[in-house]
Amino acid sequence: MIAIFSDTHSRRGHELEDEALTAAREADVVVHAGDFTSEAALEDFQRECDRFFAVHGNADSAAVRERLPMARVVEAGGVRIAVTHRQDGGETGLAMFGRSRGADLVVFGHSHRPTVVEADDISLLNPGSHADPRGNRPGFAVLEERDDGGLDGSIRQLDGTPIESVAIRPA
Repeated sequence: MIAIFSDTHSRRGHELEDEALTAAREADVVVHAGDFTSEAALEDFQRECDRFFAVHGNADSAAVRERLPMARVVEAGGVRIAVTHRQDGGETGLAMFGRSRGADLVVFGHSHRPTVVEADDISLLNPGSHADPRGNRPGFAVLEERDDGGLDGSIRQLDGTPIESVAIRPA
């Protein structure tokens, strides 16, 4: 299982609870699309997750930005995942960012809005924010490997209720 988070915006810690915390603890891979805000939040995630891949966001402290890249590629579940906090150019810019990295999926944050977009040959996924939804539903995403390749999953509310489904097929 892959668990995906973004936009924690905390000075205290990871702010995970309910099924979001369970997913972070049980996932084979955890991806975070930035805006931890503090080192305390970043370090809490690192303590909870065995395989943790993150990028920094625009609201992260200098100490967090020094520890994390602005973008990265993660290979998990048979797909390539390009991760960034935000990308100029909206959906087109995000799709171009992913294609330039040979990705099947782009994980991004910044808007705090749980979103799935199918852009021709690439999927775009914003899990929303589990801790600071800013008028949106709190969210995180969980993806599971398919037997025939690719990933299926959903953006979920904190109690685990699916909000929106997503299916990623490798190129």
